[in-house]
Amino acid sequence: MSIRAVTRRAVFSSLGAFAVLSVSSVRRARAQQSLRFRDIRVDVRPLRASAGDPTADWVEEELPPDLDRALAAYLSPDRRDGATLVARIETINLGRSGGGTGPGGGSIDSIEGVLVVSGPRGAVAAETPLRAIASYEPSAADQPMFEQAYRSRVAALAEAFAGWTPRQLGI
Repeated sequence: MSIRAVTRRAVFSSLGAFAVLSVSSVRRARAQQSLRFRDIRVDVRPLRASAGDPTADWVEEELPPDLDRALAAYLSPDRRDGATLVARIETINLGRSGGGTGPGGGSIDSIEGVLVVSGPRGAVAAETPLRAIASYEPSAADQPMFEQAYRSRVAALAEAFAGWTPRQLGI
């Protein structure tokens, strides 16, 4: 056997492997492009157990419209074969209100949850964890209006979580 024959075989087998990988990548991309959500829900029960109200209430109000905007291209409420997305929010961590480690002494806030995609018959197809962060810059107005400041921080976290959802789901 000559070196030339081995080289040709290696080239042809490499091309075959490339073709298989390319076909599977195309199929995966097409499957993700065809993903349509019939319904999007937010589950804050784990958050309510850990952080309580009003934090869980704020997430329950802020996150659904943010998810609707972030996933608008993938929403088809009239499709019976569409998937259901449940964003289960587990924790929110609000950094210190002053002297934090963020830029300009700000704080880094985070939200963690799981994206649960269920098929049309309710079978769970995928569970994907998601953690998003948002920075918070304290201001003098935050002291007398601390509840509004906290709500604004939670709203920023909800927006960040929704913004990362399509990428985390691979769509």
